[in-house]
Amino acid sequence: MRTHLNIGLFGFGCVGQGLYTVLHQTRGLKEATISKICVKHRDKERSLPADFFTYDREEILDNQDINLVVELIDNADEAFEIVKEAMLWGKPVVSANKKMIAEHFDELLELQRKCGVPFLYEASCGGSIPIIRNLEEYYDNDLLNGVEGILNGTTNYILTKMFQGGASYSEALTGAQQLGFAESNPRSDVAGFDAKYKLCILTAHAFGTFIKPENVFTYGIETVSQHDFQYAREKGYHLKLVAQSRRTGNNLSMSVLPQFVKADHKLYQVSNEYNGVEVEGVFSDKQFFWGKGAGSFPTGSAVLSDISAITYNYRYEYKKISQNTKPNFNNDSVIRIYCRFQQPNSSTSLQFQTIEEQYTGKTHGYTIGTICLQTLMDSELLQSPDVFIAVVPENNH
Repeated sequence: MRTHLNIGLFGFGCVGQGLYTVLHQTRGLKEATISKICVKHRDKERSLPADFFTYDREEILDNQDINLVVELIDNADEAFEIVKEAMLWGKPVVSANKKMIAEHFDELLELQRKCGVPFLYEASCGGSIPIIRNLEEYYDNDLLNGVEGILNGTTNYILTKMFQGGASYSEALTGAQQLGFAESNPRSDVAGFDAKYKLCILTAHAFGTFIKPENVFTYGIETVSQHDFQYAREKGYHLKLVAQSRRTGNNLSMSVLPQFVKADHKLYQVSNEYNGVEVEGVFSDKQFFWGKGAGSFPTGSAVLSDISAITYNYRYEYKKISQNTKPNFNNDSVIRIYCRFQQPNSSTSLQFQTIEEQYTGKTHGYTIGTICLQTLMDSELLQSPDVFIAVVPENNH
């Protein structure tokens, strides 16, 4: 067990400030102190005295008294360089940077083996939900059929406000930004990229295989409209952005897609900035995790959990990877989708395998049918601002 952690913190934005607050208000963790904080902007007003801060990362990385690096910056490339150098110096690292982890997973795994230091990142997936630790420990030897969930609090907040209050997309997005759930440039959230990075990380821990983010079909909520919520209300659905990894036999499919969910689905009740993750085991059936997925304190508390774990030298064992039972990844799965369009006959350019329902009105139309995931990945139609697609539950007509 480590006697005391002198923390070098990179970044003092929303999560960094949340971590500082929860660390200093948590009486149980007295073995950790933030010694120095590295930030980028010299002229920005900050809530702590100036001597807490540095603008030179080597003041942390080359400081022998600092024995834990916590990385909480936005830039994934810079974050990787910081994490890499810290580990090469023999310092354990805690990170919340899902993009950095997803894009450099293989390299980070090798660094952990080479340097022999823990690298923890619970806060990178699901905000306050301890999903990675559960996949690592509770499900370490359990055969899993699937992991799916709402992994982005920003998009869930937007969809909730559009459904419950009839807000437009732009109104709901502005509200999310004002509350600190969305960045000034929300593209990573609303296009589904943030959820995709998280899904790649969870899939590695759940199935022992790592899939590059660019190979995962991802479709966000940027073109959603009240027409789509009208359809949801008529059918008794809610609309959610769902990230899913599912194993069928020895094949694995992954996607991030808007999805209509029925009232008996656990995700139906997950609203606002909350996240929810369902893990389905072959023998343990379905178990559900629910909690806040966005915000300063929820994410800060997840970082704090990793800091606490470092005090007793906890590290991920990646048992599913070492078991060498990883499934084959492909995009051959067939899904049932709703495709809404504004231009008549737009959806006919999609190569549906079957068409179950079609509607054409004065302002919009839609088609419901089955289609291969790879076909969607190859389609240029989905780049149109006049088109929106969502997964439809099976057997509901």
